[in-house]
Amino acid sequence: MSDMFYINGGIVKKEEARVPLYDHGLLYGDGLFEGIRTYNGKVFKLDEHLDRLYYSAAALMIAMPVAQPVLRDSVLELCKANNHLSGYIRLTVTRGTGLGLDPKHISGTANIYISTEQLSLYPAELYETGLVMVTASNRLPPPDVIDPRIKCTGKYTNNIQAKLEANRKGAGEAVMLNAQGYVCECTGDNIFVFKDGVLKTPPSHSCGLVGITRNTVLELARKNNFPVEETLMTQYDVYNANECFLTGTGAEVIPAIELDGRKIGSGRAGALTTKLIALFREHTRESGVKF
Repeated sequence: MSDMFYINGGIVKKEEARVPLYDHGLLYGDGLFEGIRTYNGKVFKLDEHLDRLYYSAAALMIAMPVAQPVLRDSVLELCKANNHLSGYIRLTVTRGTGLGLDPKHISGTANIYISTEQLSLYPAELYETGLVMVTASNRLPPPDVIDPRIKCTGKYTNNIQAKLEANRKGAGEAVMLNAQGYVCECTGDNIFVFKDGVLKTPPSHSCGLVGITRNTVLELARKNNFPVEETLMTQYDVYNANECFLTGTGAEVIPAIELDGRKIGSGRAGALTTKLIALFREHTRESGVKF
C-alpha cells in the first residue's frame, strides 16, 4: 500500500496528496496513463512503458514537463520510498489545470501523478480454471477517431461500458470488436489463441492496444520456437481455437476457456498456454530495473 505519492516533481505523504479540482483529466478525461509492475524489487519493462507514455503525449500534444530519464528516476525513487518490492505502479499524466474544454484555458503545464499499490484483477483460482468471456455489444473506436496506440484515459470509458456488460452477464471479461467486426482486445487485456499449434493474436492496426505484456509474450513465444501470426480474427476464430489466453500488466497471462457460451478447446487451460505462463513468470523473475 502507498504511504508516499509522487505529484508534480515531489514525493509527498498520503495525507498531503491532492489533485486540483480543475485538473483537465478529472474534468474531461484529457490525459494518459501507464500501469507498470514491480517484481522482487525490480520494475518490469519500465523503459517500454515510458516510451509509450511519451509517444502518446506527443500524439495528443501534451507537453511533458520533465525529460523521460528524470521521470524514470522518479518512478524508481517512489518505489524505493514505499519499499514496493512487488506490485503495481500507476503513472498518470493530464494536460494541466483549468476550467474549460479548450486547452488554451489551462495552465499549460501537465500534471504528473505516480502511486504504488497492490492490484489483483482476477481471483487466483482463475489462473488455473480460466476466464469465461462474452462479446461486448459496443465497438472500439477506429483509428480515425483515436489511434489505438495512444493509451489515454478518456478512451477507457468505452472499455468500462464493456466491462459493465460482462459483469451483468456474469462473465470475467468482454471481448471487444472493431467497427468491421474483427476481434481486437478485451476491456483491459490483449487476446491470443492457439490453433493447430500456431499462436495467433490480432495485429495492432485492427484497433487493439500495443500491449507491453503482449509484446513480451510474442518475444518469448518466438524465442521458444512457437509459430506466431499477427492476423485478423473474428469471433469464429476464438470459438474454434484450441486454446485462448489474455495478457496485460494487471492480468499478466491468464487462460480463457469460454466465449459467448461456446467452450474453447477442452474448456480448460491448455498445455501451450500453461507453458507460456511459466515462461512469462520466469522472465519476470529475471528482468527489470532495480531500485
